[in-house]
Amino acid sequence: MAWNDSCRRRNRLALAALLLPHLLAQSSAGYLTAGAPQKVEGKRGAALQSKIPCTVQEGFHVNSNTPAEDYLIPLKLTWVSTGALEPGPVSYPAPQMEKYTFSAKPLSVLTGKFDVTANFKVAANAPAGQGIAKGTLRYQACNDRACYAPKSIDIAVPYQIQ
Repeated sequence: MAWNDSCRRRNRLALAALLLPHLLAQSSAGYLTAGAPQKVEGKRGAALQSKIPCTVQEGFHVNSNTPAEDYLIPLKLTWVSTGALEPGPVSYPAPQMEKYTFSAKPLSVLTGKFDVTANFKVAANAPAGQGIAKGTLRYQACNDRACYAPKSIDIAVPYQIQ
Protein backbone atom coordinates (compact mmCIF):
# COMPACT_ATOMS: atom_id res chain seq x y z
CA MET A 1 0.00 0.00 0.00
CA ALA A 2 2.77 2.47 0.93
CA TRP A 3 4.64 1.54 -2.26
CA ASN A 4 1.58 2.46 -4.41
CA ASP A 5 1.22 5.82 -2.64
CA SER A 6 4.90 6.52 -3.18
CA CYS A 7 4.61 5.69 -6.91
CA ARG A 8 1.52 7.89 -7.29
CA ARG A 9 3.26 10.81 -5.54
CA ARG A 10 6.34 10.46 -7.81
CA ASN A 11 4.10 10.30 -10.90
CA ARG A 12 2.25 13.45 -9.82
CA LEU A 13 5.55 15.25 -9.20
CA ALA A 14 6.91 14.17 -12.58
CA LEU A 15 3.71 15.34 -14.30
CA ALA A 16 3.84 18.68 -12.46
CA ALA A 17 7.48 19.16 -13.48
CA LEU A 18 6.57 18.54 -17.12
CA LEU A 19 3.52 20.83 -17.09
CA LEU A 20 4.87 23.70 -14.96
CA PRO A 21 6.84 25.48 -17.72
CA HIS A 22 3.81 25.27 -20.03
CA LEU A 23 1.46 26.62 -17.36
CA LEU A 24 3.82 29.46 -16.46
CA ALA A 25 4.19 30.42 -20.12
CA GLN A 26 0.41 30.55 -20.57
CA SER A 27 -0.14 32.59 -17.40
CA SER A 28 1.70 35.65 -18.73
CA ALA A 29 0.60 35.36 -22.37
CA GLY A 30 -1.07 38.44 -23.70
CA TYR A 31 -0.33 40.88 -20.88
CA LEU A 32 1.71 43.00 -23.31
CA THR A 33 0.84 43.34 -26.97
CA ALA A 34 2.87 45.11 -29.64
CA GLY A 35 1.15 46.66 -32.64
CA ALA A 36 2.55 46.94 -36.13
CA PRO A 37 5.69 49.12 -36.20
CA GLN A 38 5.88 52.09 -38.53
CA LYS A 39 7.51 51.39 -41.90
CA VAL A 40 10.73 53.35 -42.39
CA GLU A 41 12.15 54.72 -45.62
CA GLY A 42 15.46 56.38 -46.37
CA LYS A 43 18.64 56.67 -48.37
CA ARG A 44 22.06 55.24 -47.52
CA GLY A 45 23.48 56.92 -44.44
CA ALA A 46 20.08 58.25 -43.27
CA ALA A 47 18.92 58.04 -39.65
CA LEU A 48 15.50 56.37 -39.32
CA GLN A 49 13.03 55.81 -36.47
CA SER A 50 10.12 53.43 -36.12
CA LYS A 51 7.61 53.60 -33.28
CA ILE A 52 6.36 50.31 -31.93
CA PRO A 53 2.99 50.78 -30.19
CA CYS A 54 2.63 48.68 -27.02
CA THR A 55 -0.36 48.05 -24.77
CA VAL A 56 -0.30 46.50 -21.31
CA GLN A 57 -3.49 44.74 -20.23
CA GLU A 58 -5.46 46.63 -17.58
CA GLY A 59 -4.56 45.52 -14.05
CA PHE A 60 -1.00 44.63 -15.07
CA HIS A 61 2.29 46.42 -15.58
CA VAL A 62 5.64 45.58 -17.15
CA ASN A 63 8.99 46.44 -15.69
CA SER A 64 10.62 49.41 -17.38
CA ASN A 65 13.93 49.17 -19.19
CA THR A 66 15.51 50.26 -15.87
CA PRO A 67 13.80 48.15 -13.17
CA ALA A 68 14.21 49.17 -9.54
CA GLU A 69 15.25 45.69 -8.38
CA ASP A 70 18.03 43.49 -9.82
CA TYR A 71 15.83 40.40 -9.87
CA LEU A 72 13.20 42.01 -12.15
CA ILE A 73 13.44 41.53 -15.92
CA PRO A 74 13.67 44.80 -17.88
CA LEU A 75 11.73 45.71 -21.00
CA LYS A 76 14.31 45.25 -23.76
CA LEU A 77 14.23 45.45 -27.54
CA THR A 78 17.04 43.63 -29.34
CA TRP A 79 17.64 43.00 -33.02
CA VAL A 80 18.12 39.55 -34.50
CA SER A 81 18.50 40.59 -38.14
CA THR A 82 18.40 44.12 -39.49
CA GLY A 83 19.45 43.58 -43.09
CA ALA A 84 20.53 46.95 -44.49
CA LEU A 85 19.78 48.82 -41.24
CA GLU A 86 22.30 49.34 -38.45
CA PRO A 87 20.49 49.34 -35.10
CA GLY A 88 20.96 52.35 -32.86
CA PRO A 89 19.84 53.08 -29.32
CA VAL A 90 16.27 52.19 -28.38
CA SER A 91 14.12 54.94 -26.83
CA TYR A 92 11.82 53.76 -24.07
CA PRO A 93 9.04 55.82 -22.44
CA ALA A 94 9.54 57.43 -19.05
CA PRO A 95 8.47 54.93 -16.36
CA GLN A 96 6.19 55.50 -13.40
CA MET A 97 7.30 54.66 -9.88
CA GLU A 98 4.58 52.50 -8.30
CA LYS A 99 4.35 50.75 -4.92
CA TYR A 100 3.17 47.13 -4.82
CA THR A 101 2.58 44.78 -1.89
CA PHE A 102 5.26 42.29 -3.00
CA SER A 103 8.10 44.86 -2.95
CA ALA A 104 9.49 46.95 -0.11
CA LYS A 105 10.24 49.89 -2.41
CA PRO A 106 8.46 51.46 -5.41
CA LEU A 107 9.07 49.82 -8.78
CA SER A 108 9.85 51.38 -12.15
CA VAL A 109 6.98 50.25 -14.39
CA LEU A 110 5.02 50.92 -17.57
CA THR A 111 1.25 50.60 -17.86
CA GLY A 112 -1.45 51.27 -20.45
CA LYS A 113 -0.35 52.39 -23.92
CA PHE A 114 3.15 53.55 -24.84
CA ASP A 115 5.62 53.53 -27.72
CA VAL A 116 9.06 52.00 -27.89
CA THR A 117 11.12 53.78 -30.56
CA ALA A 118 13.64 51.85 -32.64
CA ASN A 119 16.46 53.95 -34.10
CA PHE A 120 18.39 52.82 -37.17
CA LYS A 121 20.95 54.10 -39.63
CA VAL A 122 20.84 52.93 -43.23
CA ALA A 123 24.12 51.14 -43.97
CA ALA A 124 26.44 52.88 -46.46
CA ASN A 125 26.42 49.79 -48.69
CA ALA A 126 22.69 49.01 -48.31
CA PRO A 127 21.10 47.77 -51.52
CA ALA A 128 18.02 49.63 -52.73
CA GLY A 129 14.75 47.84 -52.10
CA GLN A 130 12.54 46.53 -49.36
CA GLY A 131 13.39 44.49 -46.31
CA ILE A 132 12.39 43.68 -42.76
CA ALA A 133 14.38 44.33 -39.59
CA LYS A 134 13.59 41.50 -37.16
CA GLY A 135 13.83 41.88 -33.41
CA THR A 136 12.54 40.68 -30.08
CA LEU A 137 10.81 42.67 -27.34
CA ARG A 138 11.36 40.91 -24.01
CA TYR A 139 9.29 41.83 -20.96
CA GLN A 140 8.11 40.69 -17.56
CA ALA A 141 4.45 41.23 -16.73
CA CYS A 142 3.24 41.66 -13.15
CA ASN A 143 0.05 42.51 -11.31
CA ASP A 144 -0.33 43.89 -7.79
CA ARG A 145 0.50 40.52 -6.21
CA ALA A 146 3.15 38.80 -8.32
CA CYS A 147 5.38 38.83 -11.37
CA TYR A 148 5.18 36.19 -14.09
CA ALA A 149 7.78 34.42 -16.19
CA PRO A 150 9.43 36.65 -18.82
CA LYS A 151 7.99 36.55 -22.36
CA SER A 152 9.17 37.71 -25.78
CA ILE A 153 7.32 39.18 -28.74
CA ASP A 154 8.69 39.08 -32.28
CA ILE A 155 8.99 42.53 -33.85
CA ALA A 156 9.26 43.14 -37.62
CA VAL A 157 9.99 46.66 -38.90
CA PRO A 158 9.45 46.95 -42.66
CA TYR A 159 11.85 49.26 -44.53
CA GLN A 160 12.45 50.68 -47.95
CA ILE A 161 15.93 51.79 -49.06
CA GLN A 162 15.95 54.34 -51.88
